[in-house]
Amino acid sequence: MTESSFDNPLPAPAPQRVGHYLIQKELGSGGMGTVYLGQHLETEQLAAVKILPASLSREPGFVARFGREIAAMQELQSTNIVELYESGEDNGLYYYAMEYVDGETLTARLKREKRLPWREAIDIGVQVCKALKAAHNSGIIHRDLKPSNLMLDKSDQVKLTDFGIAQIFATSKLTVTGGILGTAEYMSPEQAQGSRATRQSDLYSLGAVLYVMLTGRPPFTGKTTLDIIQKHRFSRFDSPKRIVPEIPHWLDEIVCKCLSKKPEDRYPDAYVLMLRLQEVPRKVDLIASENHHAHPMDVNAETIAATGAVANSPVGGTIVRELFRAEMEAQRQPTALGKVLDNIWVLAGLLLCLVVGVVLLFQWNHLSPEQKFAQGQQLMQQPEGPQWEVARTQYFDPLLELDEAEWRPRIEPYLAQLQLYDLKRQYLGRLQKKTPFPQSEPESFLRQAVELRTLGRVGEARKKLAALETLAAGTADWKPYAEIASQLREDLERQPPQLRLKFAQDAMHRAEALQRRGEHAAAIAIWRSVLELYDADPDAAGLIHQARTHLKQSNSTKQDFPQTETSFLQEGEVHPSLSSQ
Repeated sequence: MTESSFDNPLPAPAPQRVGHYLIQKELGSGGMGTVYLGQHLETEQLAAVKILPASLSREPGFVARFGREIAAMQELQSTNIVELYESGEDNGLYYYAMEYVDGETLTARLKREKRLPWREAIDIGVQVCKALKAAHNSGIIHRDLKPSNLMLDKSDQVKLTDFGIAQIFATSKLTVTGGILGTAEYMSPEQAQGSRATRQSDLYSLGAVLYVMLTGRPPFTGKTTLDIIQKHRFSRFDSPKRIVPEIPHWLDEIVCKCLSKKPEDRYPDAYVLMLRLQEVPRKVDLIASENHHAHPMDVNAETIAATGAVANSPVGGTIVRELFRAEMEAQRQPTALGKVLDNIWVLAGLLLCLVVGVVLLFQWNHLSPEQKFAQGQQLMQQPEGPQWEVARTQYFDPLLELDEAEWRPRIEPYLAQLQLYDLKRQYLGRLQKKTPFPQSEPESFLRQAVELRTLGRVGEARKKLAALETLAAGTADWKPYAEIASQLREDLERQPPQLRLKFAQDAMHRAEALQRRGEHAAAIAIWRSVLELYDADPDAAGLIHQARTHLKQSNSTKQDFPQTETSFLQEGEVHPSLSSQ
């Protein structure tokens, strides 16, 4: 560890002794704690001793999570991971001691050298892959891979630090300061939206680290942390080769694949990524060895292909032959799907499924309309599930296309059931989804506004966004929320409310018709319902005024008013239940 190992220093009094270690000096500090250089009292071995904040030690369940994670870290065996020596508690301070690396962080090197040669970046990337492979095999996800967590000793051996520490505190905390679940510049899109981190999340972060080593800047930057996070989720980055043209195109493709938005589009694991990285120098050297007029560092396949050097040179055929041979060797390696298909029983099973599918399709095409209707009925008699969708798409819809006048009266009851089924899936399914708990009041209000917009309550959403914008604009920490609220509100203001209020307008016309026919109770029920549903909607102010006026003019208004519906009265009007007080 070095003095630049941790970001966001927090001042803290240095203890003289922690556990078996005498504290010599502070190495660095951050939101996760402070790291000191310590010396063991008996062995005199130097160690980096990290002391965790007292506030975290008081968090419910923290000590248990801490113990489980320390046990997992002790199982990690890799020359590229900082070794954990011991952990414990001393006078209320929870600490752990780990290997002290006499060197510098990758952050410090990049500050000094701006960017690294691509071969050096590959060497560091390969070593990080080895560390990630060891950790992932033990079931540990780093979650906060970044240059300041990569130590380089005097011989340029990489040591990955703070491994798994973020997992200890993984209680769905995602703050605007990055921190626990990741640092903004190196955070995967799934972490940015609060989803669970996986090994592919670490590979995305490694892709961002490779990007900054090759180009001297992260793939995404912005004025605020929230801006950077949003770019990770939705924006495109310039490929490294566009910034530094001498980067081999194979390496450019690897980095871009690591930075894919979807985890499934990245490499399956760190081992495969390591192999791909190791191939790049060999491919470049293979071409350079056949070209006597260029230095290996200056030659790549794109340059040779563009100039025609391969085709026209005496050794061009050899180069092409070697490249094809390497490609054929790669293609001979069986994929996971190829291994599965290379089995006679699997192929026989697939053939049987194909035959059965063809038979069923043939039978379906030869069913009479009555038989199709009976099949749909049979599926609809089963409990709600995907089979209902099959009944609609495979049987009922084709019958309606065949002769709607004949079949709609018989299918109509099932269509009503299917409509209810669709609504249940849409709304109950949404309620059952696990979403991260909001970590601040502005975030909570922003979610409420978005949900109101999703529900079609545009006026209420605009009103809430305007209020949030006013409160958040005056504080630097919450300014990103004000910017988002302003943008959402402006988008909503461009949407006309007329079509959205048609439901209420039709209801008001129906109530007036009922009133004219003398059906006062039914009309009053509609006016009250309009107040109940639209009272908070500023776009419906005119309809609300009409409903209140009708209720006030009705002879039965006062005796019919519920005791709790004071919000339905006009301003300054006294509720009937209070008139005698």
